[in-house]
Amino acid sequence: MATVTRHPRADRNQHLRIVEAILFATAVPVDVAHLRTFLPEGTDVAGLLADLKANYANRGVNLVEVAGKWLFRTSDDLSYLLRREKVEERKLSKAAMETLAIIAYHQAVTRAEIEDIRGVAISKGTLDQLLEIGWVRMRGRRKTPGRPVTYGTTEAFLNHFGLNEVGDLPGLQELKGAGLLDANLPPGFDIPMPRSSDDLLPDEEPLDGTETDQLPLEMHLPEASEEPGSE
Repeated sequence: MATVTRHPRADRNQHLRIVEAILFATAVPVDVAHLRTFLPEGTDVAGLLADLKANYANRGVNLVEVAGKWLFRTSDDLSYLLRREKVEERKLSKAAMETLAIIAYHQAVTRAEIEDIRGVAISKGTLDQLLEIGWVRMRGRRKTPGRPVTYGTTEAFLNHFGLNEVGDLPGLQELKGAGLLDANLPPGFDIPMPRSSDDLLPDEEPLDGTETDQLPLEMHLPEASEEPGSE
């Protein structure tokens, strides 16, 4: 009696279909660890994702990695078809945008350090706004007198701006090339390399649970005006 052996490629194709089905069914990005729970132990999940990404490279939706997780997203050249124009009642002020940029590039950073970099004080509403949107989070406390809270960006920040990690933020030359920085910058001017790790720095310690009183209770939008020396 002949023995019929299942070709290993058939198993791989089935695993590829499983991964595809999970990614289509989920409403949120999925990490590799979650996908592994649906597949036999030892399955090459990274290889499956690479194959699936290649399969969808030239289609209407693409498989992309954002913040270390995977999701299907409309192809960039077709996104205009699904764009819906609407009135946005809340928008970031110039002070909030500058504060967000400083936090993204300099994290972990304290409020005093943000003000030192900007050269002007920031209002409580500015940080409240970024915290409520979910793009900024409290990371820990600096091991200095007063133990000030340190701030960093979140996964929601990466997802909104289409970044896999903060290290993908544009550098000095990219910002100049996009016209976002003056071509004639002061000597020695540089853009810091953002840290990709969420681990606390040696000069940070964990939050102690007393920070809840610093979370925003309500939005302060819009900021009617920026007083000199207090933004």
